[in-house]
Amino acid sequence: MDWAIANQPLLATLSGLIALLVLILRFKMDAFIALILISVFSALAAGLAPELAYETIVSGVGGTLGFIAVVIGLGAIFGVLLEASGGVQALANKVIEKQGAKQARWSMGGIGLLAAIPVFFDVALIILAPMIFAMAKKARKPALVFGLPLLAGLATAHAFIPPTPGPIAVAEIIGADLGWVIFLGLIVGGITVIVSGPLLSIALERYGLIEDTVDVDTEDDVTEPVATDLKPALAVGLILL
Repeated sequence: MDWAIANQPLLATLSGLIALLVLILRFKMDAFIALILISVFSALAAGLAPELAYETIVSGVGGTLGFIAVVIGLGAIFGVLLEASGGVQALANKVIEKQGAKQARWSMGGIGLLAAIPVFFDVALIILAPMIFAMAKKARKPALVFGLPLLAGLATAHAFIPPTPGPIAVAEIIGADLGWVIFLGLIVGGITVIVSGPLLSIALERYGLIEDTVDVDTEDDVTEPVATDLKPALAVGLILL
């Protein structure tokens, strides 16, 4: 009993996480509503007074939503500008022309791995999403064929490689040398990207587990030539990084 009282906040947090997953996955509750509901009960279960629990939730949610709104807003504008200018299409065409559709998924894993190092995961995803659809249209393949490697690269870099906040926080907590964290993160992250990105994409496509969503009516648009001069493609790549 004494142990439970001493670790009441930890137990409340773990119970809240389990309850959150159950509400979302089992009962299909809206994620935002479930998060607010569980936050209230977790704060009360941790021993906070109702007034303090309310203030904590309001400040936490407000700060998070404020940051996300700015990030997503700017990222969406940046992505639309790149797409409208033709830069995304030029970069997608250049990758496919140089490597072909089968090898382009490997490039997307590398692009995701590099792009997520200096840029937050959500920002990089929003900016690079138009490129996924452009490559899928150009290669006449499902967007998931190129999206999986990109997401694998983004997620791996965000989890393993500084200067993303997670690895830096872990290195600080355990007192690890940041240089070794970067070096080993690149090795482990590279292997992770290969397995969970291109190789998984190839396996799913081979066994017909990726639905082909390419519309046959868009053939004329797909085969229409688009300028792929090296300078625009290179400029877009530098901007993304």
